[in-house]
Amino acid sequence: MVELRDIEIFLVLAEELHFTRTAERLHVTPARVSQAIKKQERRVGAALFERNSRNVTLTPIGQQLFDDIEPMYRGMHEGMDRARLAARGKTGVLRIGSIAVNLHDFRPLFDTFAHDHPTCEVQLRHVDFGDPFAQLRAGEIDMQIVWLPVREPDLTVGPVIYTEPIVLAVGATHPLANRDSVSYEDLADETVMGGARPDYWREILVPLRTPSGRLIRIGPSVSNFQEMIPILATGEAVSPVHAQAARYYARPDIAYVPIRDAPPGRWGLIWRTGHETELIRSFADTAQHLGFVE
Repeated sequence: MVELRDIEIFLVLAEELHFTRTAERLHVTPARVSQAIKKQERRVGAALFERNSRNVTLTPIGQQLFDDIEPMYRGMHEGMDRARLAARGKTGVLRIGSIAVNLHDFRPLFDTFAHDHPTCEVQLRHVDFGDPFAQLRAGEIDMQIVWLPVREPDLTVGPVIYTEPIVLAVGATHPLANRDSVSYEDLADETVMGGARPDYWREILVPLRTPSGRLIRIGPSVSNFQEMIPILATGEAVSPVHAQAARYYARPDIAYVPIRDAPPGRWGLIWRTGHETELIRSFADTAQHLGFVE
């Protein structure tokens, strides 16, 4: 008999292609991952993964197994989720991902939508800016709050729901920390964090050149604000950020300085083109009606 946990280990390893990351994601030991895979390979009678000192890859049989069981596994979890919702009197769910941290500012939006759709449960999920559209494209979330512009042919851009200033995050002892404001021109003399992608999207916050054409040095890559904190605090690098960070990540070792020549940051809703639902349209209409612009 195949244990459900072993199936889960196989599916996660097929996504991660890394034993340690799989173990961390599932909160088990790497030895438990290896044991589960070896047991499944004995049951199947063939290798499911090719392993060497550098890479882990699916074998053709492993890929076939993944393609066969992943939809069933996902369907089982979706069925359980629907049953739990029905037990609470809910018949629908809208999963919203967000890179923004100021979700409290959108409470009137969530409350208004909940009032108009009492049988729908809104579930919020965090999205890293290192791979901002992956969860949406994978169908793990239905729509997303993200900074604009977004120019992806498979994604639909909805209304702008929030605007805010752009500020420079620096260590509290950094020479720029006590300035009343800075310019993008000042970044030519600094190392600036990278990591967000695609390039056109990152460059809304972190341009490659100053207004006069001087090159801006891009340093450490990060995928979320938590990774930025030690790099900022030690002065290793600086980073333009949205002003909401000053409220939600207020720290004694980080200062936030206005960038006087930065255009306002705009946040909007996006979803997968061709996968628009009535709930997605209703949420976007509610946001547009309320006019969430600072």
